[in-house]
Amino acid sequence: MHVTQAAIIECADELFYQQGFTHTSFAQIAAKVGISRGNFYHHFKTKDAILDAVIERRLEKTRHMLKAWEGKSNTPAQRVRCFIKILTTNWSSIRLYGCPVGTLSTELGKLDHPQRKHAGEVFTVFKDWLVHQFVAMGQQTLAEEHALHVLAFSQGTATLASTYRDKSFVDREIERMCQWLQSLEKSPAGSHSTKGDR
Repeated sequence: MHVTQAAIIECADELFYQQGFTHTSFAQIAAKVGISRGNFYHHFKTKDAILDAVIERRLEKTRHMLKAWEGKSNTPAQRVRCFIKILTTNWSSIRLYGCPVGTLSTELGKLDHPQRKHAGEVFTVFKDWLVHQFVAMGQQTLAEEHALHVLAFSQGTATLASTYRDKSFVDREIERMCQWLQSLEKSPAGSHSTKGDR
């Protein structure tokens, strides 16, 4: 990929996250990259084309992150904890802007944008990965339910973190989720239900 094109995608990704897709203009992206509008249009003709590239970048980064967690964590439960604790890892940005995946998916959903399903693929990548981890923990029967429970926790906590900007609340919620996960480790038969655990 051309260096300028990669820079445009990176800057657009950041602006879409901080300002929203709708409120980000070609001019703002071009100014942030430091190129002329003419040079900008040489790489991308429409904002939807940039959006598509941004989503692909996010998918690639997500898969890379999950692969890294696979490499550094010895057990599936440890890998799920990496996901749960991402709220702390990315606290500085989440408290200001929320979750990048959730905010973009919500905005595109409100617009009934044709690329809303493409944006939602990032959630699907996370869900499929989490299902795999729960199956490896012996939770075959409830693996998908557990995966969705973790995703719902992440999105709900990120939203409230952005609303109240209360780090202690986030820490408490993470601790509760880690305790729930530990209870699953002790019961690998898959008998736990997510209902009522919190």
